[in-house]
Amino acid sequence: MRDLPCLRPCVWRCKSTGMNRIVLGTLCGIGFGVLDGLMVVFGKQPDKSTGMLLQAFFSRFAIGFLAANVSLRMHPALSGALVGLVVSLPDALAMKSYVGILGTGLVFGALAGWAAKMWAT
Repeated sequence: MRDLPCLRPCVWRCKSTGMNRIVLGTLCGIGFGVLDGLMVVFGKQPDKSTGMLLQAFFSRFAIGFLAANVSLRMHPALSGALVGLVVSLPDALAMKSYVGILGTGLVFGALAGWAAKMWAT
């Protein structure tokens, strides 16, 4: 599909729109933090205090920021998932909610790593 002459300028333009990793990590972190905060607000967790919301937001912010900026010798989505697992592990152990916290950490980390591979310079 990339060999079609009419699509070459479009493919080049899509590949040339790079973003700074720090900006991309900050945007991913804010997005993941807001999503996780909304999951806490609308979830079944009985304790919906300000501390719980801030903990959820900043934990996911750290995952988005670090996963987009880490450089390991593996695929960026795998390294992002590893960052998500490591950052989420203390929260999962403290709250005894392993599947939900570790699962979202893995998914958010992999998404941030993939986004860094696709759009970061």
